[in-house]
Amino acid sequence: MSTNHHFPLAIVGGGLGGLTAARVLHVHGIESAIFDLEASAAARTQGGMLDIHEENGQKALHAAGLHDDFLKLVHQGGQAMRLLGPDGTVHVSEEDDDTGGRPEVDRGDLRDLLLSSLPDGTIHWDRKVTGARPLGDGRHEVTFADGSVITTDLLIGADGAWSRVRPLVSDARPVYTGISLVETDLFEADTRHPRSAAVVGGGFFLALGHERAVLAHRESDGSLHVYTALKADEGWLDTIDFTDHAAAKAAVLAQFEGWDEGLRGLVADAETIAPRRVHALPVGHRWDRAPGVTLLGDAAHVMSPFAGEGANLAMFDGAELALAIAAHPGDAEAALAAYEEAHFPRSEASAAESAASLDMMFGERGLEQMVEFFTAGPAAQ
Repeated sequence: MSTNHHFPLAIVGGGLGGLTAARVLHVHGIESAIFDLEASAAARTQGGMLDIHEENGQKALHAAGLHDDFLKLVHQGGQAMRLLGPDGTVHVSEEDDDTGGRPEVDRGDLRDLLLSSLPDGTIHWDRKVTGARPLGDGRHEVTFADGSVITTDLLIGADGAWSRVRPLVSDARPVYTGISLVETDLFEADTRHPRSAAVVGGGFFLALGHERAVLAHRESDGSLHVYTALKADEGWLDTIDFTDHAAAKAAVLAQFEGWDEGLRGLVADAETIAPRRVHALPVGHRWDRAPGVTLLGDAAHVMSPFAGEGANLAMFDGAELALAIAAHPGDAEAALAAYEEAHFPRSEASAAESAASLDMMFGERGLEQMVEFFTAGPAAQ
C-alpha cells in the first residue's frame, strides 16, 4: 500500500494527550486526524487508576467541555490513601472526604470518554508510524508500517516515550532511571483476596522501605492493581521468565525477604504478572522551534511515574496546544511558538518533581520522608 493522502493537521498517537488535543480542536471547529498503532479502540486493556489533578488534567477536561461527564466517572473513595512500612505498620491513613482535588478515574473510562467525543473517522487505527521527514515550508511526510504515506501541514507527536516524531526536533532518547517495576493484578479482591483487599484499603496504597516500594490502587471494578518496584540493574528483569508465573513471583519475592506477609501476598497471590522498566527523558528536555511540528505528553517529557503527573501533563499539553492553534488561525508557527514557550518551563518543573520523588522514595530514608510529606500539611507540600 502506498496511497498518499494529505491531512492539514495530523496527530500521531491516540493516547490521552492526543485525544485531548483533537477534542479541544474539535470544540473550536478545527478538524484533525489521529493515527494510532493499535488495531482498534478495544485492542488492549488500558488498565490502572489515574488521579486527575485540578491544576492541569481537570483544566484540560474543562477546555474539552467534558468535565461534567468526567465527574460521573470518578471512583468514589479513590482518594483514600495508606502508607505502610515493610513490617506492615500503618504510618499514614487518610479517608476520601472528597476535598483532595485529585479524584481517581479508570484510565480506560477516561479514554472512552474522549474517544466518544470525537467525530467518526477522526482516528485512523492500525497505523504504526515508521518514520517522518520534513518536506519544506513546515510540511511533513509520515510513513506507516503498512506502506501507506500521508503528508501534513502541521504534525503533532503524541506518540509516547519512544516517539517516531521526536527525532524531527530532538536527538534525546529516554534513559533507564535505575528503577524496575513488576505489575500484578488481583481480581475480585474482596471475595477472592480478602487479606490483600484489607491491606490496600479503598484507594491508593504505598509501602516503602529498604530502597523498595509496593504501590497499589483499588480499581473501580474491585480488583487490585499493584506495582512492585526496586532499584535494579537494567538487565535484571531479563533474568526472569515472566511466562512462568510461579517462578516470576518467586524471583520478585526474593527481593522482599522479611517483608510482612500481607504485603508479599500482593505478589504471591497475583493472577497476572508483567515487567516494566522506568525510563525518563532528561529533566528540562527542550528543542529549537522546527517549522510545522511539535510534541506533547511522553513524547516531549516522559518522566518517572512517582509524582503522578504523566497523564495529567499529557492532557494539559494537548489542551494548551489546541487552544494555541485556535488562538492563532492561519499562523501555525505563532501557535507552536506560544505553546512551546509555556510548555518547556512547565514540563521541566514536573520532571524535576518526579525525579526528586523517585530519589526520595527509593532513598535510605524513603519511608520517613514520605511520612513527613503526608503529615506536614498542605502548606509544607
